Amino acid sequence: MVCFLNLVQSLRTGSRVSKLKSSNCYTSRTVPPVQPVVDPSTCSYKICPASDDYYADMDWDNLGFNPRPTDYMYITKCSRGGSFEEGHLSRYGNIELSPSSGVLNYGQGLYEGTKAYWREDGRLCLFRPDQNAIRMQVGAERMCMPSPSIHQFIKAVKLTALANKRWVPPPGKGSLYIRPLLMGSGPVLGLGPAPECTFLIYATPVGNYFKEGLAPLNLFIEEEYHRATRGGTGGVKAITNYSPVLKALGRAKSRGFSDVLYLDSVNKRNIEEVSSCNIFIVKDNVISTPATNGTLLEGVTRKSIIDIALDHGYQVKERCIPVEELMEADEVFCTGTAAGVAGVGSITYQGKRVEYKSSDGCLSQELLSIYMGIQKGHIVDKKGWILEID
Repeated sequence: MVCFLNLVQSLRTGSRVSKLKSSNCYTSRTVPPVQPVVDPSTCSYKICPASDDYYADMDWDNLGFNPRPTDYMYITKCSRGGSFEEGHLSRYGNIELSPSSGVLNYGQGLYEGTKAYWREDGRLCLFRPDQNAIRMQVGAERMCMPSPSIHQFIKAVKLTALANKRWVPPPGKGSLYIRPLLMGSGPVLGLGPAPECTFLIYATPVGNYFKEGLAPLNLFIEEEYHRATRGGTGGVKAITNYSPVLKALGRAKSRGFSDVLYLDSVNKRNIEEVSSCNIFIVKDNVISTPATNGTLLEGVTRKSIIDIALDHGYQVKERCIPVEELMEADEVFCTGTAAGVAGVGSITYQGKRVEYKSSDGCLSQELLSIYMGIQKGHIVDKKGWILEID
């Protein structure tokens, strides 16, 4: 393993370090160098908990979910037929792409999302990054791109989190959202895979994904537009899955809704997924969620909530859910890395608004409490989900 200290030293002197632009949306200030504590015998690194005077200068109580330039990003490239080599950290900034790159011309790209966060005991942790690595490999195969190994992916995420640790919000204030990108960066004119791919990771501090914060969501069921179709890429985290929902999402938000819930494109009857998260319903204490049949994403939070529910004796069904069942449910909630576990207060379908239980005693609140308890270390992590950066 290349020593993290050597990586940082190369950043200080190497030509690949670019200058932060004056257009950055936070006050310009000198960025302190990342200072790992290195064990020379193993060339490993350790971190010390951030002190109050080491945190970045910003309003941690009003983060929202918006991009903020941080200190470093990770980048590596791979030619067609090759393998990704050891990457490097560069200062956060713009990247150069050919006008004929595969990602710009044909949308050949994937992204992932995970979070780093401080525990109250000063440990910097990640939640199940191996699942993001596996999902990227599945998506890369579907999008005809090479992918980093699970080990490379996790190591790169850890390095990115560590290099930007002063941007990790204090405990209870939010998290450092980490966005790995895999894209066809090489030039291509005729339709085909790009000759070169880039694996890049950047990070930004975030609070709640939805503007409602922890308040229940109000969803609108979309009938005109669809998020995904059978045989498409709805089951992987392709970048092309998201821009097509912008019109429906913008229309719903202009009418006061939090987000859009989409129906299957064939029968236009079964619920599938919200724009950026999975959905669950509860009826008579039985939990149901749409089955992953290739048109919706198998979310890491979704998978974790299913496991938690099963471990605590709840019945969970992954199946087709007609919209009529949704409208008769006792409780509805959404899950996602960005959204966490978010209760739904109401859903509007064909002009009819149905309200759901969203009090502290709801099942979703119980599952959220366990989920967060495992992340924070208040509940023993028996499944090995937490990865401590040490």
